[in-house]
Amino acid sequence: MFIFMVYYSLPSLHYSMQNCLKISLTALIFISFNAVAQKSQILIARNAVGKLQASIANKEDEKKQLSIINEGLKSIESAEKDNKTKNWTETWSIKSYLTSFASLIDTDPNNANKFYDSAVEAIEKAKSLDRYNDNGGMIKASSHNILIKKQEKGNEAFFNNEFKEAFTDLKEVSDNFPADTTLALNTAICALNIQAYDESLTYFKRAKENGIRNPSVFQKMAQMYVVKSENETAIKTLEDGLVLNPFNRFLTNDYINLLLDTENYSKAQGLIENNLKVEKGNKLLYFLYGYLQQVGGNNATAILAYNKALSTDQNYFDALYQLSLAYINTANETLNKNDADKASKYNGLINHAQFALQRANEINPNDKKTVQLLIDIYTKKKHTDKVQELNRKLQEL
Repeated sequence: MFIFMVYYSLPSLHYSMQNCLKISLTALIFISFNAVAQKSQILIARNAVGKLQASIANKEDEKKQLSIINEGLKSIESAEKDNKTKNWTETWSIKSYLTSFASLIDTDPNNANKFYDSAVEAIEKAKSLDRYNDNGGMIKASSHNILIKKQEKGNEAFFNNEFKEAFTDLKEVSDNFPADTTLALNTAICALNIQAYDESLTYFKRAKENGIRNPSVFQKMAQMYVVKSENETAIKTLEDGLVLNPFNRFLTNDYINLLLDTENYSKAQGLIENNLKVEKGNKLLYFLYGYLQQVGGNNATAILAYNKALSTDQNYFDALYQLSLAYINTANETLNKNDADKASKYNGLINHAQFALQRANEINPNDKKTVQLLIDIYTKKKHTDKVQELNRKLQEL
């Protein structure tokens, strides 16, 4: 009986194991089939990358390239859903490459932006999974495409005066391509417009260090250094700009004014004299030369220089005002001389000063200093009605 039972039992046990084996084999076949299927999806996507690169090399049209990209992305979408391949670096590096390139060639702005957003997300995922740099080349290519798209977006924002958005994009691109002077310049301008002055100076310096010649860059940098009270650096910056742009009027003017502000009078005078040999009709240079002479107590030469400036522009307010001061100073000097005709000379010089001030007042009636000097002259001449009129005016200013 026992043997029978064993004998009976054995076929039952055999049958049960057979069924288990069938179930296990079915599961293994399913799992194997699924793994093969997902791997084949990666192979299709990988093949799409190769086809795209061949298409680029053959300069095929963008519609053809987008068709190849979409073919590859369909396979990648399937691989993303699989528990295994969704954790492969290759899955995300292929996706970032395909979508980043699509963002550059799709002429529909909405589609291009969607591809761009997808590329940015995919490359971050790829970088987080790529521990051994197995997909470094694909990631590098994707990063390059993304940067090109960022530059496009940054430039668009720049020309729409959306400087905050433009700065964010252009800053990153410039940091990756530091030798590009146009990028550095545009980034600096964006920073300047959002009042990020230190950042602006950084990118202006980058443009300068990489060989930009644009005189406005040197001007703007010098102005920013002056604000930071770094006058010596500002002077050196303007000097560097003048080496590249000799006799540039705007750089020269800023340089001379800064030299005067920092009381580098002898250096300023030499510069003005050299520039006057080249720009003989430059009213500002004549004015500044006159001012230097006036500061040095040489009023006679200052008067000649101011008149030279006024011969170019008779409505030059600054020259008229300083000319009046030069005449008043010269008039006061005559009173200290033992000259029998000094009273007559004094009156003649004061009359010249008065005429210059009247012209200056006509040009800029709201300038208080001009009105006050006229009041002083009219008071000495005892022109009471003029004094009262100007005093009323002075109170209104």
